[in-house]
Amino acid sequence: MTWTLARRAERLNPSTIREILKVTERPGIISLAGGLPSADSFPVQAMQEATAKVLSEQPREALQYAASEGYGPLREWVAADLATQGLRVHADQVLITTGSQQGLDLVGKVLIDPGSAVAVESPTYLGALQAFAPYEAVFADVAGDADGPTPDGLRATCAAVAAAGGSTRFMYLLPNYQNPSGRCLGANRRLGLAEAAAQLGLPVVEDNPYGDLWFDTPPPPPVTATLRDGAVYLGSFSKVLAPGLRLGYVVAPQLLYPKLLQAKQAADLHTPGFNQRVVYEVIRNGFLRQHVPTIRARYKLHRDAMQAALLKHLAPLQSADGGRIQWQTPQGGMFFWLQLPEGLDATALLPKAVEAGMAYVPGEPFYAGGGHRNTLRLSFVTAAPGQIEQGVALLAAVLQPALTAAVPA
Repeated sequence: MTWTLARRAERLNPSTIREILKVTERPGIISLAGGLPSADSFPVQAMQEATAKVLSEQPREALQYAASEGYGPLREWVAADLATQGLRVHADQVLITTGSQQGLDLVGKVLIDPGSAVAVESPTYLGALQAFAPYEAVFADVAGDADGPTPDGLRATCAAVAAAGGSTRFMYLLPNYQNPSGRCLGANRRLGLAEAAAQLGLPVVEDNPYGDLWFDTPPPPPVTATLRDGAVYLGSFSKVLAPGLRLGYVVAPQLLYPKLLQAKQAADLHTPGFNQRVVYEVIRNGFLRQHVPTIRARYKLHRDAMQAALLKHLAPLQSADGGRIQWQTPQGGMFFWLQLPEGLDATALLPKAVEAGMAYVPGEPFYAGGGHRNTLRLSFVTAAPGQIEQGVALLAAVLQPALTAAVPA
């Protein structure tokens, strides 16, 4: 018997990060690779108490099939919480998803035809590329600068797609402490991108899993606050509660919402109602107002430890032609993004790093068109400060001979 794969199956590829995480399970490896929240931040006691209460007071409802849209009180909580960020949405626009990753898949299923162009940042979130690729999207990079994609870059990208006879379906944007770069778009840049998108008639899909993880000042209002019916907004409970719950949400315009709902019904009927009720029980009385600041404080401490380690071990290094390793200090989120001098290959160097006792994520998979092999991502939230310092020192020991041997471009 011969199995014939669908054309879309050929576009399914393993997650580079997930494959690297398998390597980091080896004893003794200091992993600065996976973008996992710190397990020390999980509110275990609050979850235990909420689980007991839900099973005591609502056992049959919690264990039964549930509405595809999601648990009503939780949807209302999401709408009210987003209002504090400047988003005017109704609970009827909120679709609870099995993690925000499912939201990306639903967006791709509903909006992308084979050959449709999707405008993306460069670099961008690898999981979004994986979610959209099976629907045969054509990714179109938006030119940018150190502050992120530019309005003129967005206009140029859409013009190039149109000149080639195509159409750009939407722009995928991760404005807050982006995975992988860690950058946060400023208020003026957000407004400029929103104005350009409105002029082009281009919808925006805004992904915001890291927005609550700011260290000193909160990020500007979402792009969706300006575009409203021209944008889809994705959020997640993974970074502020626990990723094992697989709980996220999509906020969509009323005209688009029914199709996203139908796509979800075809995928899994509904996100586990038990999980939704437990999370609502935990957060309904303001728990996150006390809990999230403790995560910020922890992550800022780890951020500072990595910044100090990079300055100590990597800043002094330089290549044969004087090139140095570059990075920007993130103001929130979970990642540092490093650019090595030209001629170095972070993918090729990874096995040597693992052999030395540490791991990172090469940057190339985060670029829709590949290339940029001299980039890498470091996560600072799961390793202790002492481990961060040791891991960066091991990375420096791997990079030093490669820098010396690098041939200037």
